[in-house]
Amino acid sequence: MRLMGAAGLAVLGAMLAGTAARADYVPPFKGNDTGGIISSNLIGHADVRAMAIDHCARYGKVVKLLGVQANYGGYISFACRWVPYGTDERPLRTKY
Repeated sequence: MRLMGAAGLAVLGAMLAGTAARADYVPPFKGNDTGGIISSNLIGHADVRAMAIDHCARYGKVVKLLGVQANYGGYISFACRWVPYGTDERPLRTKY
């Protein structure tokens, strides 16, 4: 019985060692209700400002772009802020 348990543990260890952990993968666009990041590889291919505006509008907030790392593997960071005082309407959401 111990031999079967040891063999099963060895097979399980071999299966886990053969798969990639994927700990280094980050999607090109990631965010939540407080802000997010957009890959700098999307700068020439998509309207990153519109993506950030649409993301923050889902939570009823406006976007504030924070910073850009323009090198390979860099990100554009943004924050989602509450609608400023004095506005009566919620932010517009782009639909395209």
